[in-house]
Amino acid sequence: MFPTLIAATIGLLIVGVSVALFAIALSTLYVSTHAWWDPLTQASTSYTELLPKPALSFSLIMPCRHESERVMASTLKHLCEQDHPNVEVIISVGHDDPETAATAYRLAARRPEKVRVSLDSGAVKNKPQQLNTALAICRNDIVGIFDAESIAAPDLLLHVDSCFQIRNADVVQGAVQLVNYRDTWYSLRNCLEYFTWFRSRLHAYAKQGFIPLGGNTVFIRRDVLGTINGWDARCLAEDCDLGVRLSVLHRRIVIAYSPHLVTKEETPDSIRSLVKQRTRWSLGFMQVHAKGDWKTLPTMRQRCMAWWTLMQQHFMAFAGLCLPFSIGTAVLGKYPVPITLLAFVPLVPAVAALAFDVCMLHEFGRDHGYRIRMYDYLRLVAATPFYQVLLAFAALRALIKFRRHDFRWEKTSHSGSHLEYLGAAAKA
Repeated sequence: MFPTLIAATIGLLIVGVSVALFAIALSTLYVSTHAWWDPLTQASTSYTELLPKPALSFSLIMPCRHESERVMASTLKHLCEQDHPNVEVIISVGHDDPETAATAYRLAARRPEKVRVSLDSGAVKNKPQQLNTALAICRNDIVGIFDAESIAAPDLLLHVDSCFQIRNADVVQGAVQLVNYRDTWYSLRNCLEYFTWFRSRLHAYAKQGFIPLGGNTVFIRRDVLGTINGWDARCLAEDCDLGVRLSVLHRRIVIAYSPHLVTKEETPDSIRSLVKQRTRWSLGFMQVHAKGDWKTLPTMRQRCMAWWTLMQQHFMAFAGLCLPFSIGTAVLGKYPVPITLLAFVPLVPAVAALAFDVCMLHEFGRDHGYRIRMYDYLRLVAATPFYQVLLAFAALRALIKFRRHDFRWEKTSHSGSHLEYLGAAAKA
């Protein structure tokens, strides 16, 4: 009797987990393919037409921490050489990072008419704190954020300016693309993840009126930032939190994508850095979820979308951990055929998503001028389960830190690998 009860309980558990995994995989597949459902949807994700004359001015904040001069100088050069005529750059550094601060002052001295330095002396050190300190000295209409290792397209601000004017936007979110796809086993998977996020998933969220903003290549009207007191300095996902608060206030947020206007970055330079980055993101999403601002969205549909979006990384981690366990238990446990078959159901959308990723890899290469080899396709497929395990580990690590109220900022280090790819592309 007792063994039968245990078997029945495990059988029900397998069915429940399979249904949950199927729903997670299906929803992920839907938002990932949103931009490709029809040509009109894909066209709607582009920037607006370029107006003949810019009308706005830009203050670009470049937060830096423990960065090399080579990486900072390249980013600053591309920001200062924008085609837009009215741009200032604020390099944001912490007072406890004297080497980076010295580099910032040295770089600013070369362009005193355009570049200034913001020195944050607060006790807590993190990106949102530095952004708030820098915001206080911004002078122009639009505040833009570029991470220290970002390479912006020269005409990006002209297009963003037109977007603000034509769409009457409060926020314009541009796209970021990691480019060093051949460096490590995980870098290709990481690059494709960014490609799908900015090319499709973010547009799917925007359509529902709930947008977790990115922390790079995002532009906000300075007066709008003033009304909400800037960024939440306690939040590790300050970009997501900003998107949630602005969505609640019904601010007009425009998401725009064009292959030649993406800001180019590099993947984390080691598995350790990747896990730290994903832990920080997951922990930040947990903070935003716990704050509960999303609960004040006006419609039930938007609140459900917000809840679903803020839980996405954890769903993926849950899927990565449970799918092998569920299938293995069903097969080895000799359960009835219907239960064994149900355990395999989540594989259907998961395999479909992997097939979609293979197609997206082709498009990624076409959009950015990279020659994708058969080896790259095989590497993408082979790396997927191991990459999922990394995400699962990072999410579990974040959950432990959340329970311990450990919200210390873990920095993602940069090696400048993306500069080598851009240099090679320029010579080609």
